[in-house]
Amino acid sequence: MSKIVIFTDGSSRNNPGPGGWGAIVVEIGDDGKAHITELGGGEKHTTNNKMELMAAIGGICGAPGSGDITVLSDSSYVIKGITDWIHGWKRNDWRTSAKKAVLNKDLWMKLDECTAGKAIRWKQVAGHAGVAGNERCDQIATGFADDEDVKLYEGPIGDYHLKDILKI
Repeated sequence: MSKIVIFTDGSSRNNPGPGGWGAIVVEIGDDGKAHITELGGGEKHTTNNKMELMAAIGGICGAPGSGDITVLSDSSYVIKGITDWIHGWKRNDWRTSAKKAVLNKDLWMKLDECTAGKAIRWKQVAGHAGVAGNERCDQIATGFADDEDVKLYEGPIGDYHLKDILKI
């Protein structure tokens, strides 16, 4: 069974405004060899929370198989939402405890679908604090938010520019 580490980050300029998301999927095979896949995208008008959710969705749905998965995010909104709040929302027909409609319901439903049947550990990392994977996801996300030509890497970890990506 492979081990999968996913870094995620989202960005929105002026919140709401142009936004982007980035995810890095690191798959470590049984042979110890690691493969990196960078993912990302953007929208012309969005919010930071939507982009944080899109990063998690993109990373988890884009990950191969269903190995041992760890997701590292700087978004307490995503982590609390998927590990705690979502259970109540689903019981309450996608309403909050205040009986209001859940914001970003479509994205929460997609994230719920992507995580179904997978054992995922969610870990919060500090944003802009030197965690290499989070910093690179931020570069991808802000690049897409700024409508730049973002170059995404896919290949072996040995050829990846962040040699210390798994040092957290």
